Amino acid sequence: MTKLEGARFVADRHLEPDTPELRARWSGFAWNEANVAKAKEIVARYPAGRQRSSVMPLLDLAQRQVGAETNTQGWLPLPVMEYVAAYLDMPIIRVVEVATFYFMYNLVPVGRYHVQVCGTTPCMLRGSDDLIAACKKRGMHFGHVSDDGLWTLTEVECMGNCASAPMVQINDDNYEDLTAESLDAILGALAEGKQPKAGTQLKNRHTVEPEGGPTTLTAMVKENHDYRGEW
Repeated sequence: MTKLEGARFVADRHLEPDTPELRARWSGFAWNEANVAKAKEIVARYPAGRQRSSVMPLLDLAQRQVGAETNTQGWLPLPVMEYVAAYLDMPIIRVVEVATFYFMYNLVPVGRYHVQVCGTTPCMLRGSDDLIAACKKRGMHFGHVSDDGLWTLTEVECMGNCASAPMVQINDDNYEDLTAESLDAILGALAEGKQPKAGTQLKNRHTVEPEGGPTTLTAMVKENHDYRGEW
């Protein structure tokens, strides 16, 4: 095992090399029929002179179109970013700056399911290492697409679900209160083309209230209650 393979691997941010093969595949990118209307609607949300502010939702739209064309979560080849830059009449470097800053954009090819495991302290203390081990048992390796094309594994920093740690994000869904066993069941369902329940995986928990039920503001469980007169 190399040092890199044995190390923790927090999302390596680099552009896919600009090769002739990349250009041959993606230089003809353009909005498909459905996304032509979506792109116009997105840009129209912004006031005159501020249309370039729509670069973030347009990059997301482009990534999703690439995903639909490749049966993956999607990513942003450089020619696709150039298309968005031309669409907004802005320098390509400004588009690349946005794409490389935000982790919601994939800069290299990914699998059908992008498994992002939170490795920050609350999740680590609650067992994120066991989640990573469960992923590796299915042939996943950090920063690579699995041989079957299904998976890409990335370790990321906090995604804001500390009260229901440990958690992973898979494509657009968060899965929380995980164990190695419950994550493996989720991965198994996805591999079979099923859509597992997102959110907490505890049977007696709905969001992030205590597992046994709320202990404060209990009058709010079934209906709105104004506590102000009682304080």
